[in-house]
Amino acid sequence: MREDRSMRTWPALLPALTVALMVAAGVSLGAALPVATALDGGPGGSSSTAPPADTPVPAVGRAWPVGLRPSVIRGWEPPATTYGRGHRGVDLTAAPGAPVRAVAPGRISFAGRVAGRGVVSVELNGTGDPPLRTTYEPVRPTAKKGAEVTAGEVIGVLEPTGSHCPASCLHWGLRRADTYLDPLSLLPPWLLGRGPSRLLPVIGVPESEVRAVP
Repeated sequence: MREDRSMRTWPALLPALTVALMVAAGVSLGAALPVATALDGGPGGSSSTAPPADTPVPAVGRAWPVGLRPSVIRGWEPPATTYGRGHRGVDLTAAPGAPVRAVAPGRISFAGRVAGRGVVSVELNGTGDPPLRTTYEPVRPTAKKGAEVTAGEVIGVLEPTGSHCPASCLHWGLRRADTYLDPLSLLPPWLLGRGPSRLLPVIGVPESEVRAVP
């Protein structure tokens, strides 16, 4: 049986015929290209608005999570790899039953138990997409998921058990999506310091001269 050569060449002619038909119909090839790239996630597709991992953390904190100026038992130690050893947060001294507060305004994104420990997470307002999220544990939540909270508002109570510290402490974490960050970077210098500035007496200068200084 003889093979018809036209049957073999017909598939090879399809791309050229398609282009010819588009041109004849007045379709712009340049306008058609972005449609294809949009479908496969190329330049015409949607782009992620997530900032890079090294984006500076805005100092939006207005309160410590516990106490006025708690001691840091253990600081943030970022792991060398995703599953490497490290300390993904900071540990702050606090007594069992101490109120735990939101460090900045936001929304409660989680309030419950994880692996037997009470955990509260707060998505911080105005910190990008995805937003920064602070976590507090071990905490018995007093705020409900979805609630809007202000800086300094009590969101839970420190539980007496569940801490990985030798003594009672609060583990405070910060994340943007799956990237762990240093939660202390949320606090402005005036909160990280040991207290507000004070005017001290000037020794050996008469009070009248001190008042005269503009």
